[in-house]
Amino acid sequence: MSAREFEADSFLEAYPDGVRELADAARKALAKALPGAAEGVDKPGKMLSYSYGPGYKGLVCTLLMSKTGVKVGIFRGSELPDPAGLMQGAGKVHRHVQLRTAADLERPELKQLLAAALAAFRARTAAK
Repeated sequence: MSAREFEADSFLEAYPDGVRELADAARKALAKALPGAAEGVDKPGKMLSYSYGPGYKGLVCTLLMSKTGVKVGIFRGSELPDPAGLMQGAGKVHRHVQLRTAADLERPELKQLLAAALAAFRARTAAK
């Protein structure tokens, strides 16, 4: 286990079993959807981040934790197509997808959304 994995596991210990189990399933799904992305821990923000570089420039998505659930935060989600209407949130830039069960992670629409977020990140960074 890497130091980052240990840090993330330690961070998740503060949450109830159901939240921790859902977060673990989401971590595995994001590792698959975002190959090579670094997982970071933001304790004050109560989230895990998935990025390909430092700061917001490298960010693709987050896992947002609460005592009752897990959300996949999509960086600049308002700019992405969401034909299935999975994303929620009223912010001008970011959106999130509420996970109810681990089965939600298998939804083709969520996989397409994560692929679109990764493609948008690559397009933003290639343009610079």
